[in-house]
Amino acid sequence: MKIGQATIKDIARELNVSSSTVSRALKDYPGISDETKRKVKELAAKLNYRPNAIALSLRKSRSFTIGVIIPEVVHFFFSTVISGIEEVAYSRGYNVILTQTNEKFDRERSSIETMLSNQIDGFLVSYSKETKEFDHFSNLLEQGYPIVFFDRVPDIPKAINVMVDDYRGAYDAVSHLIRQGYRRIIHLAGPKNLTISKERIRGYKDAMNDHGMQVDDSLIVECPKGTDDESRKITAEILRNSAQKPDAFFGNNDMAAVGAMMACRDAGLKVPEDVGVVGFSNWQFCSMIDPSLSSVAQPGFQMGAKATEILLDIIEKKLDPDQIHEPITLPTELLVRKSSVRTKN
Repeated sequence: MKIGQATIKDIARELNVSSSTVSRALKDYPGISDETKRKVKELAAKLNYRPNAIALSLRKSRSFTIGVIIPEVVHFFFSTVISGIEEVAYSRGYNVILTQTNEKFDRERSSIETMLSNQIDGFLVSYSKETKEFDHFSNLLEQGYPIVFFDRVPDIPKAINVMVDDYRGAYDAVSHLIRQGYRRIIHLAGPKNLTISKERIRGYKDAMNDHGMQVDDSLIVECPKGTDDESRKITAEILRNSAQKPDAFFGNNDMAAVGAMMACRDAGLKVPEDVGVVGFSNWQFCSMIDPSLSSVAQPGFQMGAKATEILLDIIEKKLDPDQIHEPITLPTELLVRKSSVRTKN
């Protein structure tokens, strides 16, 4: 190792400690012994350690500003999350900078650079549908930069994740459809790279199995955009080409569920008499359309508030991020409406 090229990993390797311990020692985090801090700082000086470009953006004094990166502002769920974020942030004296990626990976990366140049104190992130690798976040975490992920959360070391119980929400939705007498249930699934999609598929499968019904993987159909137009076309094709017609649709989100309802109507099928439909998110329109749409409600406001509380506690050194070992999971609630309740004979 050459002097002047040392990294946090090099220091950690020399001292036989973790990279996070080195990072926290350099920043005088509580919970790190004075002896460890002394050893880390002495070795850092000896090796002429210098933070990389990301670390150079950190300030010794706080800016009292946090950055929020979300996929879409127009999404009803994310708008409720933002309300929760702002409620907590403003009450604790912080400003919020908001950017949306429009589901683009490149926009996500550029948003990070923009926020770093504005010297924010930490990030709240829900990543884009295009994001399939997370080095840009891992690099920030390695440098000790405060980040809390919400809703769409990555499975990477040191990530602090706040999420809803997607598994239970899907399980409850499918179990409800089965209890209403529906048997051939299509799941209009989200993008395969999203954890929330994987958990909802798992809930769908377990509900089918637990009710004595065989899981047919051909009934799990990816609806990657999650729009009503995409779902309408996919559902129409399913209804047109299936030898065994489905009698229910469980959408990964409410727009996918609405698209399925429209395709069923186009095919002359009645909801819920012929086909049952359940969505996920409980957008405002769910109770306004006819028939009203059953949906799994997510506590968006509470998610935003909880994620912000954790982030600010880390920024203010009231909380050691390494003490959080499990994701924070918030409960969902199935709201049953007309679209999934068959009329009693």
